[in-house]
Amino acid sequence: MARPIRCRRICFEPKYNRFVPDGTAGTEQILLTVDEFESVRLIDYEKKTHEQCARQMGISRTTVTEIYERARTKIADCIVSGKTLYISGGNYTLCDGSAWRSCGKKCSRAEQTVENENRNRKEAEIMKIAVTYENGNVFQHFGHTEQFKIYDIENGKVISTQIVDTNGSGHGALAGMLLAWKVDSLICGGIGGGAQAALAEAGIRLYGGVSGSTDEAVNALLAGNLNFDSNVHCDHHGHGSHEEGHACGENKHGCAGNGGTCR
Repeated sequence: MARPIRCRRICFEPKYNRFVPDGTAGTEQILLTVDEFESVRLIDYEKKTHEQCARQMGISRTTVTEIYERARTKIADCIVSGKTLYISGGNYTLCDGSAWRSCGKKCSRAEQTVENENRNRKEAEIMKIAVTYENGNVFQHFGHTEQFKIYDIENGKVISTQIVDTNGSGHGALAGMLLAWKVDSLICGGIGGGAQAALAEAGIRLYGGVSGSTDEAVNALLAGNLNFDSNVHCDHHGHGSHEEGHACGENKHGCAGNGGTCR
């Protein structure tokens, strides 16, 4: 059984698809496939080795040599015999930028891929902490908060903050809002079981039962000494009965600090 032909990867299709000898008409035609054109472009124009060309096109070095020699023969026939050269067809696929390490920075798709990878890596390195917010302090009812203060954290330090409005959204929509803002952790006061479950499903780590200044709370979290209610925290996040410095079941903070019902 014959081995299937592997699709050849090219950076872009030729800008021109026909070359005709000057002063002649109706000459015999020679077809140069796009993958043959690519081999000549890489080896003769960009001065790459056969091995580099093979890596960039995603095929073996032996295959590159066969394609390249066939292409050179066709081009020579057109030049010597005055034949028309057509560039079309062949078994190829356009590069999507995923092979940028082989192509190098000359490829615009490669540059775009590098830029995207760097941006994604940068976003992955920045952590976002949201805090229910009112007049500089942690607002005590998650479901009724009108604002969040969002902190961007890089290398364990706050690099930027912003205050965003919830526009009257209820607790059912707030978890979705935090997910859309790519929040990793939430600091809040009182919070009900339904909201906890929604946050857990969104992968947002919860630090409940916190009061006082939002800035101080975030700094305490970054320093590893935030005093939060582990009873709120552990019920839906798979922790055991104790977390360092916090025993599950302790309820140090009621809603609004007065034992009110969380919503």
